[in-house]
Amino acid sequence: MFDIIPLSGGISVVDGIYCDGVHCGLKANNALDLAFIYSDTMLDVESIFTNNIFKAAPIEYYLRNTKGKQSNFVLINTKNANAMTGDKGIDDVGEVLNALESKFKNIKNPIFSSTGVIGQYLPKEKILSGFNLFNLESKNHTNASNAILTTDRFSKEVAFRVDLKDSSFKIGAMAKGAGMINPAMATMLCFITTDANIPKDDMKELLNDCAKNTFNAISVDGDTSTNDSVFLMTNKKSNAYNKEAFKMALDLVMKKLSLDILKDGEGSSKVVAFEVIGAKNDNEAMICAKALSNSLLVKTALFGGDPNWGRIASTIGSCGIYADPNTLKIYIGDVIVYDCQKIYFESEEKTAKIMQMQDFKITCDLGVGNGKFIAYGCDLGYKYVEINSDYRS
Repeated sequence: MFDIIPLSGGISVVDGIYCDGVHCGLKANNALDLAFIYSDTMLDVESIFTNNIFKAAPIEYYLRNTKGKQSNFVLINTKNANAMTGDKGIDDVGEVLNALESKFKNIKNPIFSSTGVIGQYLPKEKILSGFNLFNLESKNHTNASNAILTTDRFSKEVAFRVDLKDSSFKIGAMAKGAGMINPAMATMLCFITTDANIPKDDMKELLNDCAKNTFNAISVDGDTSTNDSVFLMTNKKSNAYNKEAFKMALDLVMKKLSLDILKDGEGSSKVVAFEVIGAKNDNEAMICAKALSNSLLVKTALFGGDPNWGRIASTIGSCGIYADPNTLKIYIGDVIVYDCQKIYFESEEKTAKIMQMQDFKITCDLGVGNGKFIAYGCDLGYKYVEINSDYRS
């Protein structure tokens, strides 16, 4: 038996983890734009990165130089993704991290993570100037979570204490993301800290398992970023661990943050669960659910509150899985709108009201097997176009 208790404090809830956010000149108006996470002991690190083959320079540097090693520091900048910058971008990462290790002798194998505009070289001098503002004894998780935001409307944090029979451990996290969200491992970054005594093999297994139904099940706009990254880091200070309990806590952390990203989707006003059941298998259910969460026609119908279930049916029929209109059932909320060829015209008034809600579920029962999956999406409206038409400014 175990209990999971919500806490405040984000990533800094873990003993020995320090963090802060500062302004180094990447953003205007003294806005926070450079964050760090520091541990007073070495951390085991596991990670998931974007499946976009054009991975940003910080990811390429990590994969070449740091993956598999312990680290005790993460540096995060916003406003500049350092992506599509070639060998120079990777060299710039190395130069910044070498300068960091030279300035702070207790930092070992630092990790760099970036988010922002693609196709611009890293403003190294501004970032290096920010080092003078770092206080490695700070636990300002609020500043840290705010300093990594781009078009986000709010910061995203979560923390829990997990009480086992005779011991306990903590887990905390922060994330950013609002647009260019279609994680394929959401532009999204996530940093998770814990003091659980988790084996390295379990870190990899559980991180991938939990990502499948959280970060990899959400879509704001169907675009996969060059910078998507999730880091799980533990200092093992609690000496406590239970695999079942840790997986449940990790899943809660990642589910909360992934849904926060959807709620913060650029211009979004609704979060919708697309539940597919009765598919030929789980994989086909996943394909179908993600197709629905990515469909621009479905997203615009959500924005307009239009219960146009024909767009849902059309997406199912075109997503490449086995489906049959003779066995298909579609529900908006708990109201059935299509039932194995029968059309419920009289349900439109009820479903129109459901689609005005801030969150609801659309269920599609394919009626051809036992496969199931839930993907999560949001609406797409005028504000999304406005934000992304002048993103670089």
